[in-house]
Amino acid sequence: MSIKKSVLLIFLVLLIDQISKIYIKTHFVLGESYEVFEWFKIHFIENSGAAWGAKLNDFLPITENTAKLILTVFRLFAVAGIGYWLYDSIKKHFSTTLILAVSLIFAGALGNIIDSVFYGVLFNESNGQVATMFSDEPYGSWFFGKVVDMLYFPMIDTTWPSWVPFFGGKNFSFFDPVFNIADMAISTGVGILLVFNKKAFGHKSEEIPTDESALQENE
Repeated sequence: MSIKKSVLLIFLVLLIDQISKIYIKTHFVLGESYEVFEWFKIHFIENSGAAWGAKLNDFLPITENTAKLILTVFRLFAVAGIGYWLYDSIKKHFSTTLILAVSLIFAGALGNIIDSVFYGVLFNESNGQVATMFSDEPYGSWFFGKVVDMLYFPMIDTTWPSWVPFFGGKNFSFFDPVFNIADMAISTGVGILLVFNKKAFGHKSEEIPTDESALQENE
């Protein structure tokens, strides 16, 4: 996979991710939902923590702002590392499967980093109102933005039968996480690496030999 194709894929993922986030941010109030299908909803939430909404200050004796800053800086280093991995993989002509997966992971990580670094100064508060882009009263500052999530797939939302021990009468729902396009790209990239592990980390992609190299092989 060439660097041009990789850059194009990253650009498309980022474009779709940011367009969807900006649209949701400027058209939905925080917590607002729109039912597309019974099993799929657009549900606007903001995530200021790590994966699954976890926060460092839940585990460490630090303030929420410090935890957010540490997380954002960590994400920046992680994106830089993934970017170098991608560049090195392309330069060394590693498999197309590996480059595709790393490109998706890089695009997704970069998409969420944009939210964390810039959204705090680009938008005002979404709580109780629809946010305005380039607001004179931003809700945060550089590096303290919140990640916008909106894709929600409540495929099962029911109540346990009363006869079920311990859980009877309680609500049961399947697939509660709310995520975004960037998260999808990361999950897809990781999934490719897990499912096609041997293909991704196997032989390098085939290169077309030059006339000079072909002559050397025949000698």
